[in-house]
Amino acid sequence: MDTGTHVLMGFALGGLATFDPTIANDPTLAHAVLIGTLVGSQAPDIDTVFKLKNNAKYIRNHRGMTHSIPALFIWTLLISVTLFYIYDTSFFHVALWTFIAVSVHVFVDIFNSYGTQALRPFSKKWVALGIINTFDPFIFIVHLAGVVLWLNGQHAGYTFLAVYVVLIGYYIIRFRQQQAIKRKLKQMFPDVEQVITVPTIKWNEWHLAVTTSNHFYVARAQNGTIAVLDIFEKCPIPDIPIIEKAKQDENLAAFLSFSPVYRWEIHEYNDHYEVRFIDLRYRSKNYYPFVAVVQLDLDLNIVSSYTGWIFSEKKLRKKLELIPS
Repeated sequence: MDTGTHVLMGFALGGLATFDPTIANDPTLAHAVLIGTLVGSQAPDIDTVFKLKNNAKYIRNHRGMTHSIPALFIWTLLISVTLFYIYDTSFFHVALWTFIAVSVHVFVDIFNSYGTQALRPFSKKWVALGIINTFDPFIFIVHLAGVVLWLNGQHAGYTFLAVYVVLIGYYIIRFRQQQAIKRKLKQMFPDVEQVITVPTIKWNEWHLAVTTSNHFYVARAQNGTIAVLDIFEKCPIPDIPIIEKAKQDENLAAFLSFSPVYRWEIHEYNDHYEVRFIDLRYRSKNYYPFVAVVQLDLDLNIVSSYTGWIFSEKKLRKKLELIPS
């Protein structure tokens, strides 16, 4: 989820914790628990700092180890020990609610199309259920309404209990929507091998990437109607020197470690080759913005590369610092 929603979730969990009389009757403990849930709700996203290094490091590490099973306990321990020494209050209660906050952060991130490597160290597989957009207006507004009610004197515990009952129902509805879309796709394409759903910020619109035995289909579901937007022939990646060399580049390697459905292209120019991999999950205004591009000279030396989000060819060229023709 987005940072703003995670912040509101931290407040919600801190309010929910007041159902415990021990916390509700001890202002110092209640404050420590609230700080724990707020920090715990943000801690796993500290890996965003990799963005300062480069996109390859960010793609490989964001929602990776910081969202793993060991990280749930590491974040809990670091935050709880710090708060214990600051507030000198119940370590157990602070640790419990901090752990819940960290776990909820990782759990809700699983539901969008980006996903997390939440099963590490047992598996590096990306777990992405594709049910909720990274920013979901309904989830944000319901949490915000709960915080406003709390600040206006409503009982925090009951308020946020109601919030989460509503959200559980919402997640069930979104899951049913997704399953209905998948059933329609399997009727349209009997040889479906994989369906990836990417919910948009709009309630009634989903982006779809469908893999069959011979083709990739990029489609959109809107108001229950599915429209195919692009069809690409499914071609295995060739075992040739240009591709093998390009795979050694950190940008392409990061892309391949993350993207579950893509197509590839090789372009030959007078003085260089260009290898491009294109993620088919994301389509915006007839353009596929999440790419990895590697340029090699005629001796197959890598001269430039890029991976990340680019929404026009002109901007991509600037990123690549294209070799003069």
